[in-house]
Parts: sequence; structure tokens; C-alpha cells
Amino acid sequence: MAKYVLAIDQGTTSSRAIIFDKAGSIISTGQLEHEQILPQAGWVEHDPKEIWDNTREAIGQALSKANITRHDIEAIGITNQRETAVVWDKTTGVPVYNAIVWQDTRTQPIVDRLAADGGVDRFKSTVGLPLATYFSGTKIVWILENVEGARAKADAGDLLFGTTDSWVLWNLTGGTEGGVHATDVTNASRTMFMDLKTLQWDDEILSIFNVPKSMLPEIKSSSEVYGTASGHSLLREVPIAGILGDQQAATFGQAAFDQGEAKNTYGTGNFLIFNTGTDIIHSKNGLLTTVGYKLGDAPVHYALEGSIAVTGSLVQWLRDQLGIIKDASEIEDLAKTVDDNGGAYFVPAFSGLFAPYWRSDARGALVGLTRYVNKGHIARAALEAIAYQTREVLDAVNADSGVPLTALKVDGGATVNDLLMQFQADIIGVPVVRPVVAETTALGAAYAAGLAVGFWSGLDDLRSNWQEDARWEPSMDPKEAARLLRNWKKAVTKTLDWVDEDVK
Repeated sequence: MAKYVLAIDQGTTSSRAIIFDKAGSIISTGQLEHEQILPQAGWVEHDPKEIWDNTREAIGQALSKANITRHDIEAIGITNQRETAVVWDKTTGVPVYNAIVWQDTRTQPIVDRLAADGGVDRFKSTVGLPLATYFSGTKIVWILENVEGARAKADAGDLLFGTTDSWVLWNLTGGTEGGVHATDVTNASRTMFMDLKTLQWDDEILSIFNVPKSMLPEIKSSSEVYGTASGHSLLREVPIAGILGDQQAATFGQAAFDQGEAKNTYGTGNFLIFNTGTDIIHSKNGLLTTVGYKLGDAPVHYALEGSIAVTGSLVQWLRDQLGIIKDASEIEDLAKTVDDNGGAYFVPAFSGLFAPYWRSDARGALVGLTRYVNKGHIARAALEAIAYQTREVLDAVNADSGVPLTALKVDGGATVNDLLMQFQADIIGVPVVRPVVAETTALGAAYAAGLAVGFWSGLDDLRSNWQEDARWEPSMDPKEAARLLRNWKKAVTKTLDWVDEDVK
């Protein structure tokens, strides 16, 4: 029997291949960043060909570093940036346009058009989501309406759509030579097109969006064999057996399998997912209702999600656009040069505000400035913004579920930042807990794939792998935490109603 499972983690800023052993430990990693294409304000794109090329190279890196071959790999799992939309020609394999990234806001006029009859919650009872630029449905519409020849090709049945899991799966299984066009329930639940109850594409909604059903991938569970890697791949004949959208994968990797369990991922954005078991709970507090996971023929598990658009990418912005740090890892030391935020609050509504506000008209604001404020205060305000946004989402989860969390499991790149993690514990008032394996997104995809082929025997196997690495206990005076949160909420109000017809 092979010794390892390989996970492909196709993320917002990079594509990675990570090899795990049976204990859930990392054996080796390959990683390449891809270009962030920003044609104009509010537009964010990726080159799908670059993503696929980087994915292949990352696989080669991981295998080489571990000094192993495909014969040592039992299965492949895929996890991905969920709402990013790729549309390609199935006969040539060439994308008709760049991938439109989940952060992109260009489809607001399409959202407004669809919301004119029934409001932004028009389809929420069916799909669990409000109409928003975030989800991939309106991105497909934009491509069909704006890319020359796309509509005619789609109507002729020649175009395929997929989130990046589908794009990687299709290419990995042969592309134009018999590639498998499929996705899993978690990714399908982020399109605006999947009925949460039936787990199938909704024909009526597709008709309203004017998107041909022939473009859409087949919806499968999160853990089953979708196909095998093609003969052109370093992994040829290895089964691809797990797919989970990145946030659901992180939840799975945290072993949050049961109702009432939750995790918060600190990545490009922040995403808090609360497992609601087999019950569909429609949020009254600005959260999304989504699919948590589905293992083969077993019942589907649902979740509430609080999605925050800009957290880690705010640090990236301070590095790339402002140049006040040269490396993202420098943010903590810079923030430590001051004792507090100096009265400054940074609301990073670069793509509008996601949960719990869902205000696409918001734009970023740095408020409370005096001449006293320096770049250390700005760095600290940026880190604090991540924690404040998480607190607001956690408040919404507690209100919807009626069961306050007693601890918050965390993962993602920013969890190495002790200053941020301590402030997070202080501002939410409960312990923050990080696992030994922080790469829970890739681990979740590996788990889903390994379960499907018997590499792991069941969920108890995976639970026993989870180990605590670090814990931060709240230490701030609750009155001070309440004061800071009050000022944060005041800062948020300064970002609203910013976008007019002539301000994008």
C-alpha cells in the first residue's frame, strides 16, 4: 500500500502541493505564487493557464523534495479558492477570459439587475446566499455578456465553467482528452446555482441568470474517486478522490466534523465556519448558509459561514502598495514598536464589506488619525482590524446558533503572529487554539481523498491526529475590549455609502 496522500491547494495567491503521511504530518511541500492581475479598480483576475502550470510544477517540487514517486501516493485531494470563476473552451482547453477572482466587484450592476425583482435575498431560501459580487454566478454572466463570442459558444455547448478545483481536475484527468468535468457540493454551494436541499443545479435560477446548464460541472460528494491522473502527469493513474472548497477543507482538517464545532481561517480573507450538522439553518444575522462536507453516500453536513474579504491581503497591501514593510512577516515587529493603535482604526473594505454587513458600497477607510500616528500604529491597526472583523462574525454565529463558542480553533498563515492571536483572544473573550499542523486547508483535502480510498479508516482516525500546538487566553480588561470594539463599529460607519454611479 502507498504511504502518502498528496493535496493540491489552489489558493488565491499561490498553488501548492503538500504530501501528508498517515499521522497527518507534512512530508514535503511545493509552492508557486501566481500574478494578481488588477486591470482597474475593483477588478481582480488570475491567469488560469499560469495556475495550471504552477500546479504541475508544485507537484513536481513536492515529489522531488520527498524523493518519492507516484507509486508512493495513494490518492490526490484538491482544495481551492472557492468562488473564483474559470470559463474555457472544452474543444481547445483554452480559457475564454482570465479567471475572475472571488474578490472582484465588477459584477455589481448584474447583482443590482437581478435584485430589482425580489431584492438581494431573492434566491437565499434555495441557495443559502444573498446576491453579491462574491459568488461565481454573476461572474459567469459577466463573461457571457462581455467576452466576444462567448455567448454563442456557450449556447452551442462548447464552453465549460468551473471554480479552480474543476479547472485543475479537468486538466489533471486529461483535459481535451477525456478530462473529468466535476466539482463537489461545497464548491457548488458557492455559485448561487445549487439547491441546498437537493444538492443539484436549480434549473429556474439558471434560467433567470441565462446560464446554460451544459456549462456546469457534475456535482459530486467531497470524498469519492472522480477519476485518475492522466498519462501526461507525474501522478499518472493515481486516483483524485477528494475535493473541498478551501474553507470547508480547513474545517475538515481541524477535525470539526460535528454539529457545534467551528474554526476560523486566517488567509487572504478570514472565514469562520460553524458546523450545523444535517440541519440547514438560515442566518438572521448576515451569515451564509453553505455545505460543510459530504462523504460519499453519507448525509450532507451544512454550516454557517462568516466571510471576511480582506485580512491577510491587507498586510500584503501594506507591503506591495504602501511599502511600509518589505515582507509580510515584518508586520508583527512593526506593530510591536507601539503599545496600542494610537487611536487609529483601519477598515479594509477594499471589496466592500462581507459578513455580517454585506455592503458592496463600502470602501476602505483609515480613521482616527492625528499627527501622533506613525507606521507602527498603522501596522497595529491593520492587525487589529482582522480581530475586530472576526469578533463581529463570531457574534453573528453565536446569535444564529444560540450556542456561544467556548474556544476558537484557528489556522492559516497569520496564526504564527502571536500579537494578533493574543489580541484576537482579548477581543472575543474566549481562548484561541492553534493545532500542530497549521496547514489545515490542504490537510482537509488530503483527509477527504484518503477516506475515499481507505487510507484512513474513518473520522475517529482523523480526530486522533489533531493536536494542540498553542493557546492564547484572554487577558485584556473586558471594559477596554468593549471600548475598542465600540470605536471599531464607529469606524465601520465611515466606510458606508461611498460608491455612487460615478465612484467605483
